[in-house]
Amino acid sequence: MKILIAAAGSYGDVAPYTGLGARLREAGHTVALAADASYAQLVRAAGLEFRSLPADPRREGSGAPGGKRELMRRAAAFVRELGPGIAGAATPGTDLLLLSATTAPLGRHVAEALGIPSLDLPLQPNAPTSAFPPVVTGTRSLGRWGNRAAGRLSLRIVDRLYADGVRDLRAQLGLPPASARAVRRRRNADSRPVLHGVSPALVPRPADWRPGLELVGNWWPYTAPDAALPPELEDFLAAGPPPVFVGFGSMAAGGGGSERLAATVVGALRRAGVRGVIQSGWAGLSGPADGADILTVGEVPHALLFPRTAAVVHHAGAGTTAAALRAGAPAVPVPVTADQPFWAARLAAVGAGTDAVPFRSLAAEGAVERLAEAIGRAVQEPSYRDAATAVARRMEAEDGAGEVIKAAESAA
Repeated sequence: MKILIAAAGSYGDVAPYTGLGARLREAGHTVALAADASYAQLVRAAGLEFRSLPADPRREGSGAPGGKRELMRRAAAFVRELGPGIAGAATPGTDLLLLSATTAPLGRHVAEALGIPSLDLPLQPNAPTSAFPPVVTGTRSLGRWGNRAAGRLSLRIVDRLYADGVRDLRAQLGLPPASARAVRRRRNADSRPVLHGVSPALVPRPADWRPGLELVGNWWPYTAPDAALPPELEDFLAAGPPPVFVGFGSMAAGGGGSERLAATVVGALRRAGVRGVIQSGWAGLSGPADGADILTVGEVPHALLFPRTAAVVHHAGAGTTAAALRAGAPAVPVPVTADQPFWAARLAAVGAGTDAVPFRSLAAEGAVERLAEAIGRAVQEPSYRDAATAVARRMEAEDGAGEVIKAAESAA
């Protein structure tokens, strides 16, 4: 088949689909991945054709903390460009669309216009359930009925967010108008599978989901067979005990600024008495230039680094959370926004992470002591590593990409 994967957002929203695409290519399919231009090299390194989408999340500042209204404004500006981009990427001859959570509300209409199947492949368990509240609304349970009602409300909010883009896209594609309610009703009546790239070792499958809604296990960012860590990082790892990794991915530094955040991180690492590897990320973090105990790195494969760490301090994005668990590394989650508090709570629930240290607290008085205490517990208390190792063993038995391959070949 000629398969197009469409993904948009931060690194963690796109990178897992490079590994999935590589597996599909190994299974004999021709695979293109559409994303914004900053991911072109990442996609091509996986042996996939790259097709460009116009929306760049960094241009809209989507990694910065902010209120819900501001987040919605940025999200609306981001998705408004996506529809025509996905339509343009779906070149003639495309047999199947594979869609991320961000691209699915638009990509389904492209598939309808082309008369081809599509599969939704979200990285979050976003279907309504009584088991937990919507993953983007926090961790406080509203009870069985409340959780499910909130889940349905969350989907209606998504409908409103995409409404203008859907209306314009359907007109562009020559499709009849369809209200958000009609589209949602059609989706609710649909029995097609939705495969979530989530490990059931971290989130048990809700018992009230319809058949076809499945948690199949993660798909992972592509890592070349000959990939290696930078020599400077290899030398640092060899020079002492396993370090603690600190990285906040696509999250910006916030009101405190990069220098203040970096000072808090460095102070916490040293107070905890551990060596550290700080990833600069979108926050632009940087450790001390002459610090023999702390090294600053750019983008490095988590699959190669995390197994060699004492613990991982991260923003609790879905991909980083899964990567740390896959490595059996204890976590100190520092959630910022969106689904991150959900993943932080799941880490604590399975015993593989400390209680969350909210990102906003890193700008408050006592931040160094608070973060250092969490790092110390993650490194020194064996129960965290034991729990992470147990989850890693279960993940090793999962084949999320294999399940997608089977579903894709059945859908065509």
